[in-house]
Amino acid sequence: MAEDVTVINDTKTLEAYTKKWSKAKYITIDTEFIRERTYWPQLCLIQVGGPDESVIIDPLAHEINLDCLFSLINSSPVIKVFHAARQDLELFYHLTGLLPNPVFDTQIAASVCGFGDSVGYEKLANKLAGATIDKTLRFTDWSRRPLSDRQLRYAISDVLYLRPVYEKLSENLNQSGRHKWIDEEMSALTDINIYDIDPKLAWRKIRIRGGNPRFLAILREIAAWREIEAKSRNVPRGRIIRDEAITEIAAQAPTSLKEFSQIRSLSNKKTSKTISSKLINCVETAINLPEKDLPLPPLRREMPHGIGPIVDLLKVLLKTQCENNGVSQRIVASNSELEQIAALSGNEERSVISKIPALNGWRKEIFGKNALDLKDGNIALAIIQGKIDFISVDKLVQEEPKTG
Repeated sequence: MAEDVTVINDTKTLEAYTKKWSKAKYITIDTEFIRERTYWPQLCLIQVGGPDESVIIDPLAHEINLDCLFSLINSSPVIKVFHAARQDLELFYHLTGLLPNPVFDTQIAASVCGFGDSVGYEKLANKLAGATIDKTLRFTDWSRRPLSDRQLRYAISDVLYLRPVYEKLSENLNQSGRHKWIDEEMSALTDINIYDIDPKLAWRKIRIRGGNPRFLAILREIAAWREIEAKSRNVPRGRIIRDEAITEIAAQAPTSLKEFSQIRSLSNKKTSKTISSKLINCVETAINLPEKDLPLPPLRREMPHGIGPIVDLLKVLLKTQCENNGVSQRIVASNSELEQIAALSGNEERSVISKIPALNGWRKEIFGKNALDLKDGNIALAIIQGKIDFISVDKLVQEEPKTG
Protein backbone atom coordinates (compact mmCIF):
# COMPACT_ATOMS: atom_id res chain seq x y z
CA MET A 1 0.00 0.00 0.00
CA ALA A 2 1.27 3.47 -0.85
CA GLU A 3 2.19 5.32 2.33
CA ASP A 4 0.51 8.57 1.27
CA VAL A 5 -2.70 7.01 -0.12
CA THR A 6 -5.54 5.93 2.13
CA VAL A 7 -7.28 2.75 0.98
CA ILE A 8 -10.65 1.97 2.56
CA ASN A 9 -11.45 -1.75 2.74
CA ASP A 10 -14.03 -2.01 5.54
CA THR A 11 -17.58 -0.73 6.03
CA LYS A 12 -17.01 1.11 9.31
CA THR A 13 -14.27 3.31 7.87
CA LEU A 14 -16.30 3.96 4.72
CA GLU A 15 -19.31 5.03 6.80
CA ALA A 16 -17.14 7.51 8.72
CA TYR A 17 -15.82 9.06 5.51
CA THR A 18 -19.28 9.09 3.93
CA LYS A 19 -20.62 11.02 6.92
CA LYS A 20 -17.93 13.67 6.39
CA TRP A 21 -18.55 13.84 2.65
CA SER A 22 -22.29 14.32 3.19
CA LYS A 23 -21.51 17.76 4.66
CA ALA A 24 -19.38 18.86 1.71
CA LYS A 25 -20.55 21.09 -1.12
CA TYR A 26 -19.06 18.69 -3.66
CA ILE A 27 -16.91 15.58 -3.96
CA THR A 28 -14.88 14.33 -6.91
CA ILE A 29 -15.34 10.73 -8.06
CA ASP A 30 -13.64 8.36 -10.47
CA THR A 31 -13.75 4.61 -10.95
CA GLU A 32 -11.45 1.94 -12.31
CA PHE A 33 -13.05 -1.09 -13.92
CA ILE A 34 -12.53 -3.81 -16.50
CA ARG A 35 -15.07 -5.10 -19.03
CA GLU A 36 -13.12 -6.87 -21.74
CA ARG A 37 -14.66 -10.22 -20.83
CA THR A 38 -18.05 -9.09 -19.50
CA TYR A 39 -21.18 -7.27 -20.62
CA TRP A 40 -21.28 -5.15 -17.47
CA PRO A 41 -18.18 -3.32 -16.25
CA GLN A 42 -16.58 -4.98 -13.23
CA LEU A 43 -15.96 -2.33 -10.58
CA CYS A 44 -12.41 -2.55 -9.21
CA LEU A 45 -11.76 0.79 -7.47
CA ILE A 46 -13.67 3.90 -6.45
CA GLN A 47 -11.70 7.09 -5.86
CA VAL A 48 -13.29 9.95 -3.93
CA GLY A 49 -11.88 13.42 -3.36
CA GLY A 50 -13.28 15.17 -0.29
CA PRO A 51 -12.57 18.63 1.14
CA ASP A 52 -9.68 17.39 3.31
CA GLU A 53 -8.46 14.17 1.76
CA SER A 54 -8.68 12.01 -1.35
CA VAL A 55 -9.05 8.28 -0.75
CA ILE A 56 -9.43 5.00 -2.59
CA ILE A 57 -12.24 2.55 -1.82
CA ASP A 58 -11.62 -1.12 -2.58
CA PRO A 59 -14.98 -2.63 -3.62
CA LEU A 60 -13.37 -6.07 -3.93
CA ALA A 61 -12.50 -6.18 -0.22
CA HIS A 62 -14.39 -8.95 1.60
CA GLU A 63 -15.38 -6.82 4.57
CA ILE A 64 -16.92 -3.84 2.83
CA ASN A 65 -20.51 -2.85 2.05
CA LEU A 66 -20.93 0.07 -0.34
CA ASP A 67 -24.55 0.95 0.48
CA CYS A 68 -23.69 4.09 2.46
CA LEU A 69 -21.58 5.37 -0.45
CA PHE A 70 -24.28 4.57 -3.00
CA SER A 71 -26.81 6.46 -0.88
CA LEU A 72 -24.56 9.51 -0.86
CA ILE A 73 -23.91 9.32 -4.59
CA ASN A 74 -27.51 8.78 -5.66
CA SER A 75 -29.62 10.92 -3.36
CA SER A 76 -27.69 13.56 -1.42
CA PRO A 77 -27.51 17.25 -2.45
CA VAL A 78 -23.71 16.98 -2.59
CA ILE A 79 -22.50 17.66 -6.14
CA LYS A 80 -20.76 14.64 -7.63
CA VAL A 81 -17.95 15.78 -9.93
CA PHE A 82 -16.69 13.42 -12.65
CA HIS A 83 -14.55 13.78 -15.74
CA ALA A 84 -16.05 12.10 -18.85
CA ALA A 85 -18.80 10.70 -16.66
CA ARG A 86 -20.83 8.47 -18.95
CA GLN A 87 -19.13 5.14 -18.24
CA ASP A 88 -19.01 5.90 -14.51
CA LEU A 89 -22.73 6.68 -14.54
CA GLU A 90 -23.46 3.48 -16.45
CA LEU A 91 -21.56 1.51 -13.83
CA PHE A 92 -23.40 3.07 -10.88
CA TYR A 93 -26.73 2.64 -12.66
CA HIS A 94 -26.01 -1.08 -13.13
CA LEU A 95 -25.02 -1.51 -9.48
CA THR A 96 -27.83 0.51 -7.89
CA GLY A 97 -30.58 0.98 -10.45
CA LEU A 98 -30.21 4.75 -9.96
CA LEU A 99 -28.10 7.49 -11.50
CA PRO A 100 -25.86 9.75 -9.41
CA ASN A 101 -27.47 13.12 -8.77
CA PRO A 102 -26.63 16.00 -8.95
CA VAL A 103 -23.72 15.56 -11.37
CA PHE A 104 -21.08 17.83 -12.85
CA ASP A 105 -18.93 16.61 -15.77
CA THR A 106 -15.71 18.61 -16.14
CA GLN A 107 -15.17 17.40 -19.71
CA ILE A 108 -18.49 18.86 -20.83
CA ALA A 109 -17.93 22.02 -18.80
CA ALA A 110 -14.51 22.45 -20.40
CA SER A 111 -16.06 22.34 -23.87
CA VAL A 112 -18.20 25.41 -23.10
CA CYS A 113 -15.28 27.18 -21.41
CA GLY A 114 -13.01 27.25 -24.43
CA PHE A 115 -10.87 24.14 -23.82
CA GLY A 116 -11.98 22.27 -26.94
CA ASP A 117 -14.07 19.17 -27.55
CA SER A 118 -13.62 15.99 -25.46
CA VAL A 119 -10.58 17.43 -23.71
CA GLY A 120 -8.63 14.87 -21.68
CA TYR A 121 -8.29 15.00 -17.90
CA GLU A 122 -4.49 15.20 -18.00
CA LYS A 123 -4.66 18.29 -20.23
CA LEU A 124 -7.14 20.02 -17.93
CA ALA A 125 -5.19 19.05 -14.81
CA ASN A 126 -2.06 20.52 -16.36
CA LYS A 127 -3.69 23.77 -17.47
CA LEU A 128 -5.88 24.41 -14.43
CA ALA A 129 -4.00 22.69 -11.60
CA GLY A 130 -0.40 22.73 -12.86
CA ALA A 131 -0.25 18.93 -12.51
CA THR A 132 1.59 16.45 -14.70
CA ILE A 133 -0.19 13.09 -14.79
CA ASP A 134 1.42 9.89 -16.01
CA LYS A 135 -1.26 7.99 -17.98
CA THR A 136 0.88 4.93 -18.76
CA LEU A 137 -1.11 2.84 -16.25
CA ARG A 138 -4.44 3.58 -17.90
CA PHE A 139 -4.83 0.02 -19.20
CA THR A 140 -3.66 -1.85 -16.12
CA ASP A 141 -5.62 -4.82 -14.73
CA TRP A 142 -7.32 -3.15 -11.77
CA SER A 143 -8.87 -6.42 -10.55
CA ARG A 144 -5.51 -7.86 -9.46
CA ARG A 145 -4.44 -7.61 -5.84
CA PRO A 146 -2.31 -6.32 -4.30
CA LEU A 147 -2.02 -3.06 -6.23
CA SER A 148 1.39 -1.40 -6.35
CA ASP A 149 2.19 1.99 -4.85
CA ARG A 150 2.49 3.37 -8.36
CA GLN A 151 -0.96 2.09 -9.31
CA LEU A 152 -2.53 3.60 -6.20
CA ARG A 153 -0.89 6.98 -6.78
CA TYR A 154 -2.05 6.93 -10.38
CA ALA A 155 -5.63 6.12 -9.31
CA ILE A 156 -5.77 8.82 -6.62
CA SER A 157 -4.51 11.49 -9.05
CA ASP A 158 -7.74 11.14 -11.02
CA VAL A 159 -9.70 12.79 -8.18
CA LEU A 160 -6.98 14.76 -6.42
CA TYR A 161 -6.52 17.30 -9.21
CA LEU A 162 -10.15 17.14 -10.26
CA ARG A 163 -10.98 19.42 -7.30
CA PRO A 164 -9.04 22.48 -8.54
CA VAL A 165 -10.18 21.70 -12.10
CA TYR A 166 -13.82 21.78 -10.96
CA GLU A 167 -13.35 24.97 -8.96
CA LYS A 168 -11.65 26.81 -11.85
CA LEU A 169 -14.32 25.69 -14.34
CA SER A 170 -17.12 26.58 -11.94
CA GLU A 171 -15.61 30.04 -11.46
CA ASN A 172 -15.38 30.42 -15.25
CA LEU A 173 -19.04 29.45 -15.63
CA ASN A 174 -20.11 31.91 -12.92
CA GLN A 175 -18.24 34.75 -14.59
CA SER A 176 -19.65 33.94 -18.03
CA GLY A 177 -23.18 33.22 -16.79
CA ARG A 178 -23.13 29.78 -18.42
CA HIS A 179 -24.12 27.57 -15.49
CA LYS A 180 -27.55 27.27 -17.11
CA TRP A 181 -25.86 25.76 -20.17
CA ILE A 182 -24.22 23.11 -18.02
CA ASP A 183 -27.52 22.39 -16.27
CA GLU A 184 -29.01 21.56 -19.69
CA GLU A 185 -26.08 19.30 -20.53
CA MET A 186 -26.19 17.51 -17.17
CA SER A 187 -29.92 16.92 -17.59
CA ALA A 188 -29.20 15.22 -20.93
CA LEU A 189 -26.29 13.24 -19.46
CA THR A 190 -28.47 11.85 -16.66
CA ASP A 191 -31.34 10.83 -18.93
CA ILE A 192 -32.06 7.28 -17.79
CA ASN A 193 -32.94 6.22 -21.35
CA ILE A 194 -29.24 6.44 -22.24
CA TYR A 195 -28.39 3.71 -19.75
CA ASP A 196 -31.55 1.58 -19.74
CA ILE A 197 -31.53 0.28 -23.30
CA ASP A 198 -34.63 -1.46 -24.63
CA PRO A 199 -33.45 -4.74 -26.23
CA LYS A 200 -35.92 -4.12 -29.06
CA LEU A 201 -33.85 -1.07 -30.04
CA ALA A 202 -30.48 -2.86 -29.99
CA TRP A 203 -30.65 -3.50 -33.75
CA ARG A 204 -30.15 0.21 -34.41
CA LYS A 205 -26.54 -0.08 -33.25
CA ILE A 206 -25.72 -2.61 -35.97
CA ARG A 207 -24.25 -1.05 -39.10
CA ILE A 208 -26.24 -2.02 -42.14
CA ARG A 209 -26.63 -0.79 -45.69
CA GLY A 210 -30.31 -0.47 -46.41
CA GLY A 211 -32.59 -3.44 -46.01
CA ASN A 212 -36.30 -4.06 -46.41
CA PRO A 213 -38.69 -4.13 -43.41
CA ARG A 214 -38.69 -7.94 -43.20
CA PHE A 215 -34.89 -8.02 -43.13
CA LEU A 216 -34.97 -5.38 -40.38
CA ALA A 217 -37.54 -7.39 -38.42
CA ILE A 218 -35.22 -10.42 -38.33
CA LEU A 219 -32.33 -8.15 -37.40
CA ARG A 220 -34.40 -6.67 -34.58
CA GLU A 221 -35.46 -10.04 -33.16
CA ILE A 222 -31.96 -11.53 -33.14
CA ALA A 223 -30.34 -8.36 -31.76
CA ALA A 224 -32.93 -8.23 -28.96
CA TRP A 225 -32.35 -11.92 -28.12
CA ARG A 226 -28.57 -11.34 -28.11
CA GLU A 227 -28.92 -8.30 -25.83
CA ILE A 228 -30.97 -10.23 -23.29
CA GLU A 229 -28.67 -13.24 -23.49
CA ALA A 230 -25.50 -11.15 -23.08
CA LYS A 231 -26.93 -9.32 -20.07
CA SER A 232 -28.12 -12.49 -18.33
CA ARG A 233 -24.82 -14.30 -18.91
CA ASN A 234 -22.73 -11.13 -18.40
CA VAL A 235 -20.62 -11.68 -21.49
CA PRO A 236 -19.82 -9.33 -24.39
CA ARG A 237 -22.41 -9.27 -27.19
CA GLY A 238 -19.86 -10.62 -29.65
CA ARG A 239 -19.43 -13.74 -27.52
CA ILE A 240 -23.08 -14.60 -28.19
CA ILE A 241 -23.13 -13.80 -31.89
CA ARG A 242 -21.27 -11.22 -33.95
CA ASP A 243 -22.89 -8.39 -35.88
CA GLU A 244 -21.89 -9.78 -39.28
CA ALA A 245 -23.54 -13.11 -38.45
CA ILE A 246 -26.77 -11.33 -37.47
CA THR A 247 -26.87 -9.40 -40.74
CA GLU A 248 -26.15 -12.54 -42.78
CA ILE A 249 -28.93 -14.45 -40.99
CA ALA A 250 -31.32 -11.53 -41.57
CA ALA A 251 -30.44 -11.52 -45.27
CA GLN A 252 -30.84 -15.29 -45.78
CA ALA A 253 -33.67 -15.90 -43.29
CA PRO A 254 -32.83 -19.59 -42.60
CA THR A 255 -35.61 -21.60 -40.95
CA SER A 256 -33.93 -24.99 -40.51
CA LEU A 257 -30.73 -26.34 -38.98
CA LYS A 258 -29.57 -27.38 -42.43
CA GLU A 259 -29.99 -23.85 -43.76
CA PHE A 260 -28.23 -22.48 -40.69
CA SER A 261 -25.24 -24.69 -41.38
CA GLN A 262 -24.72 -22.73 -44.60
CA ILE A 263 -24.30 -19.38 -42.84
CA ARG A 264 -20.65 -18.59 -43.49
CA SER A 265 -20.15 -16.20 -40.58
CA LEU A 266 -21.31 -18.81 -38.05
CA SER A 267 -18.86 -21.41 -36.81
CA ASN A 268 -20.57 -24.81 -36.77
CA LYS A 269 -18.26 -25.93 -33.99
CA LYS A 270 -19.22 -23.03 -31.75
CA THR A 271 -22.88 -22.73 -32.66
CA SER A 272 -24.82 -25.38 -30.76
CA LYS A 273 -28.17 -26.80 -31.82
CA THR A 274 -29.75 -24.98 -28.87
CA ILE A 275 -28.46 -21.62 -30.06
CA SER A 276 -29.41 -22.39 -33.65
CA SER A 277 -32.92 -23.30 -32.54
CA LYS A 278 -33.25 -19.99 -30.68
CA LEU A 279 -32.07 -18.12 -33.75
CA ILE A 280 -34.56 -20.03 -35.90
CA ASN A 281 -37.29 -18.97 -33.48
CA CYS A 282 -36.21 -15.35 -33.92
CA VAL A 283 -36.31 -15.67 -37.70
CA GLU A 284 -39.75 -17.33 -37.67
CA THR A 285 -41.13 -14.72 -35.28
CA ALA A 286 -39.98 -11.96 -37.61
CA ILE A 287 -41.27 -13.71 -40.73
CA ASN A 288 -44.72 -14.12 -39.19
CA LEU A 289 -45.08 -10.51 -38.07
CA PRO A 290 -47.90 -8.58 -39.75
CA GLU A 291 -46.85 -5.76 -42.03
CA LYS A 292 -47.95 -3.09 -39.56
CA ASP A 293 -45.51 -4.36 -36.93
CA LEU A 294 -42.43 -4.37 -39.15
CA PRO A 295 -39.71 -1.81 -38.35
CA LEU A 296 -39.18 0.94 -40.88
CA PRO A 297 -35.74 1.64 -42.34
CA PRO A 298 -34.00 4.62 -40.72
CA LEU A 299 -35.27 7.77 -42.40
CA ARG A 300 -32.59 9.11 -44.68
CA ARG A 301 -33.55 12.56 -45.76
CA GLU A 302 -32.43 13.44 -49.25
CA MET A 303 -30.61 16.74 -49.17
CA PRO A 304 -31.99 19.21 -51.73
CA HIS A 305 -29.75 19.97 -54.67
CA GLY A 306 -27.61 23.05 -54.20
CA ILE A 307 -27.53 23.24 -50.39
CA GLY A 308 -23.77 22.71 -50.28
CA PRO A 309 -22.96 26.46 -50.35
CA ILE A 310 -25.60 27.08 -47.65
CA VAL A 311 -23.95 24.46 -45.44
CA ASP A 312 -20.59 26.16 -46.08
CA LEU A 313 -22.02 29.52 -44.97
CA LEU A 314 -23.46 27.92 -41.83
CA LYS A 315 -20.02 26.43 -41.09
CA VAL A 316 -18.49 29.90 -41.30
CA LEU A 317 -21.17 31.26 -38.97
CA LEU A 318 -20.67 28.35 -36.55
CA LYS A 319 -16.90 28.79 -36.44
CA THR A 320 -17.25 32.55 -35.98
CA GLN A 321 -19.81 32.30 -33.17
CA CYS A 322 -17.92 29.55 -31.37
CA GLU A 323 -14.64 31.47 -31.51
CA ASN A 324 -16.38 34.63 -30.31
CA ASN A 325 -17.98 32.75 -27.42
CA GLY A 326 -15.08 30.42 -26.56
CA VAL A 327 -17.08 27.25 -27.17
CA SER A 328 -16.18 24.00 -28.94
CA GLN A 329 -17.84 23.77 -32.38
CA ARG A 330 -18.64 20.08 -32.03
CA ILE A 331 -20.71 20.56 -28.89
CA VAL A 332 -22.80 23.26 -30.58
CA ALA A 333 -23.66 21.64 -33.92
CA SER A 334 -22.66 18.60 -35.96
CA ASN A 335 -22.28 18.58 -39.74
CA SER A 336 -25.50 16.57 -39.97
CA GLU A 337 -27.35 19.27 -38.05
CA LEU A 338 -25.97 21.96 -40.37
CA GLU A 339 -27.30 19.99 -43.34
CA GLN A 340 -30.71 19.68 -41.68
CA ILE A 341 -30.82 23.43 -41.04
CA ALA A 342 -29.78 24.16 -44.62
CA ALA A 343 -32.57 21.89 -45.91
CA LEU A 344 -35.35 23.60 -43.91
CA SER A 345 -37.89 25.20 -46.20
CA GLY A 346 -40.94 27.13 -45.04
CA ASN A 347 -43.12 27.01 -41.96
CA GLU A 348 -44.26 23.46 -42.69
CA GLU A 349 -40.75 22.31 -41.86
CA ARG A 350 -40.48 24.17 -38.53
CA SER A 351 -41.84 21.19 -36.63
CA VAL A 352 -38.45 19.52 -37.04
CA ILE A 353 -36.67 22.40 -35.29
CA SER A 354 -37.41 20.92 -31.87
CA LYS A 355 -35.51 17.78 -32.92
CA ILE A 356 -32.34 19.63 -33.92
CA PRO A 357 -30.22 20.31 -30.79
CA ALA A 358 -28.40 23.25 -32.42
CA LEU A 359 -31.70 25.13 -32.67
CA ASN A 360 -32.70 24.72 -29.04
CA GLY A 361 -31.66 25.78 -25.54
CA TRP A 362 -28.36 27.57 -25.07
CA ARG A 363 -27.17 26.49 -28.52
CA LYS A 364 -29.96 28.56 -30.03
CA GLU A 365 -28.69 31.61 -28.12
CA ILE A 366 -25.21 31.57 -29.62
CA PHE A 367 -25.84 29.93 -32.99
CA GLY A 368 -29.30 28.56 -33.77
CA LYS A 369 -31.22 31.82 -34.05
CA ASN A 370 -28.54 33.39 -36.23
CA ALA A 371 -28.35 30.23 -38.34
CA LEU A 372 -32.07 30.42 -39.10
CA ASP A 373 -31.83 34.14 -39.85
CA LEU A 374 -28.93 33.49 -42.23
CA LYS A 375 -30.80 30.63 -43.86
CA ASP A 376 -33.94 32.77 -44.27
CA GLY A 377 -32.05 35.72 -45.70
CA ASN A 378 -32.57 38.04 -42.73
CA ILE A 379 -28.85 38.53 -42.05
CA ALA A 380 -25.71 38.45 -44.17
CA LEU A 381 -22.11 37.61 -43.36
CA ALA A 382 -19.55 40.32 -43.98
CA ILE A 383 -15.90 41.09 -43.26
CA ILE A 384 -15.81 44.17 -41.07
CA GLN A 385 -12.45 45.54 -39.93
CA GLY A 386 -10.78 42.24 -40.70
CA LYS A 387 -13.31 40.11 -38.83
CA ILE A 388 -16.37 38.15 -39.93
CA ASP A 389 -19.62 39.58 -38.59
CA PHE A 390 -23.27 39.50 -39.58
CA ILE A 391 -25.47 42.46 -40.47
CA SER A 392 -29.19 42.93 -41.04
CA VAL A 393 -30.26 42.55 -44.67
CA ASP A 394 -33.00 45.15 -44.10
CA LYS A 395 -30.33 47.62 -43.05
CA LEU A 396 -28.33 46.83 -46.18
CA VAL A 397 -31.38 47.45 -48.37
CA GLN A 398 -32.12 50.74 -46.62
CA GLU A 399 -28.53 51.92 -47.05
CA GLU A 400 -28.25 50.86 -50.71
CA PRO A 401 -27.43 53.97 -52.77
CA LYS A 402 -30.08 55.09 -55.20
CA THR A 403 -29.23 55.28 -58.90
CA GLY A 404 -30.67 57.33 -61.71
